[in-house]
Amino acid sequence: MTKVKAAICRAFGAPLTIEDVELRAPVAGEIEVALEAVAICHSDISYADGAWGGPLPAVYGHEAAGRITAIGPGVTGLREGDRVVVTLIRACRTCAQCGSGRPTLCEDPTSDAPAPMTLPDGDPLWAAMNCGAFAERVVVDQSQAVVVGDDLAPGPAALLACGVVTGVGAVVNSAGLRPGEDALVIGAGGVGLNAIQGARIAGARRIVAVDLAPEKLDAARQFGATDTVLATDPAPWQRVRAAIGRGVDAVFVSVGVAAAYDSAPNYLAPGGRVVMVGMPASGKVSTYEAGNIAAAGQAMIGSKMGDTVIRRDIPWLVDLYGQGRLKLDELVSRQWRLEEINEAIADTKSGGARRNVIVF
Repeated sequence: MTKVKAAICRAFGAPLTIEDVELRAPVAGEIEVALEAVAICHSDISYADGAWGGPLPAVYGHEAAGRITAIGPGVTGLREGDRVVVTLIRACRTCAQCGSGRPTLCEDPTSDAPAPMTLPDGDPLWAAMNCGAFAERVVVDQSQAVVVGDDLAPGPAALLACGVVTGVGAVVNSAGLRPGEDALVIGAGGVGLNAIQGARIAGARRIVAVDLAPEKLDAARQFGATDTVLATDPAPWQRVRAAIGRGVDAVFVSVGVAAAYDSAPNYLAPGGRVVMVGMPASGKVSTYEAGNIAAAGQAMIGSKMGDTVIRRDIPWLVDLYGQGRLKLDELVSRQWRLEEINEAIADTKSGGARRNVIVF
């Protein structure tokens, strides 16, 4: 057992507490990673606020990067000292979904191994989203990590674990956006900016960003948006059609707000698709006029983690970053210490941050 510091959620909606916890050694197929950075994703905040339930006490955090410090039996393709991105995507590699190249939908992502983290008295801690990365070290399955090398700073490297692959992947993998198609992104936060980058990389003709905040629309243009529309407009979809001459081929909803899904089909051209990226809280319901969607031959597509295959997509994104074609450094709003995590979460909730990053 190794003693590490972690930020623990003991009650939904309450501040996280920094405590010493015990981290067991990796068993078969697992690795231990000393973390250099972990970003604060809105999914972590939603869990900590109780939006999706889950057991307590828990350690959240799932967007991380660091170095491998120990390896369990049977690990292949990874070595001690490797610098890796740690993701929540745990894949059994034997189910039908993994076999068809969709590890984000693995049908058996759980592990029979004991909980990697425990409290000092031996009680288990839930390492949320297969990670528990609001901690100095983690033990994860080998399928969750991919080597990225030393050319990236810790903060930008961590963002590749979730926000970047979710946004870019939603465009490239889930929607299969083709050159010349028009794309619209609802929400110009961390994931939305990466969807905008994905549309630019995919060769979209026009890329429209829709958000409530004018300053976020300014950022959207920096990341590749060709047009911006305020969501406070009485009928923003009409503004979009006037600006680009038609409805769009793909709408990417990057925010976890049910009302955003209500309006998303209004932006579509015939044959277009709504790609559902952001996750509203459990119980939140959206409504549609289904006949209109059917008559226009439109579609709704769920996108979990951008349908990412990490050992294919993350090295590709690292290469794009090296070429100057993918912005990563610009996504980091501020770096914080683990002891400042509650302040960092509050800053993220305020809506101004692209990504706040805890550095170790």
